[in-house]
Amino acid sequence: MTDHGKQAQATADEPIVRIVDDDPSMRRALTNLFQSVGLKVEAFGSAAEIMEAKPPAVPSCLVLDIRLPGSSGLDLQADLAKANIHTPIIFITGHGDIPMTVRAMKSGAVDFLTKPVRDQDMLDAVQAALERDRKRRDAEKSVSGVRSRFEGLSARQRDVLSLVASGLMNKQVAAELGLAEITVKIYRGQIMRKMGARSLADLVRMTDALGIPRTRGNLQT
Repeated sequence: MTDHGKQAQATADEPIVRIVDDDPSMRRALTNLFQSVGLKVEAFGSAAEIMEAKPPAVPSCLVLDIRLPGSSGLDLQADLAKANIHTPIIFITGHGDIPMTVRAMKSGAVDFLTKPVRDQDMLDAVQAALERDRKRRDAEKSVSGVRSRFEGLSARQRDVLSLVASGLMNKQVAAELGLAEITVKIYRGQIMRKMGARSLADLVRMTDALGIPRTRGNLQT
C-alpha cells in the first residue's frame, strides 16, 4: 500500500513533492522534512506504485531513490520520459557512482544527492526543482493559448501567417498566393487580431513557439 493516500493532497496551485523510496523510515523522514516547510507530499514504495498514480496538475518534483525493488530509479526516469511526464527529478542514493550520476544528469535530473543528505541540501534541491516545473508549466500554458488561437485561423490565414513570419512583404505574399495586395493586408490585420499579436516580432515569436515552419514557397532560394 502506498503512503500517498495518507498525505494531504495538493489544492489550487500548491506545489507537491513526490517521494519514491522502498525504505519506510526514509519516506517518513522526508515526508516530515517537506511538511515542516509547508509542502504537500505523496510517498511511494516502488516505481510501479507511482506509475499507477495520476500525475499532479500542479508544480511538482520527484525525490527518487536510485535503487528500488523491480525497476530502478533510472528505469523510472526513462519510463516517465516515454510517458511524456516531465516532472523534475532529484535522485538520492547510498550507493552513488560516477556513471550513475552522469546518466541521471544527462537525462535531465535536477540533482543527485548521496545519503545521508543534509536537510538544507535537500530543501534547496526541491525548491529549485519546483521552480523549474513551475516555469515549465507556465510556458506550456502560454503555448497552449497561442495554439488555440492559431487553430481559430482559416487555412488561408495560416498560409499568409507562415509567409509573413518568414519575412515577406505584403506584395511578395500576394504574389506567392495569387492574391491582391489589399487582400493580404486585410488577412494580415485579421491574423494580428485573432492571434493577439501586438507587432510582427510578437507574431514571429508565436510561430516559433508553435514550431510553425516559415515557408517562402517559390521565392525560396
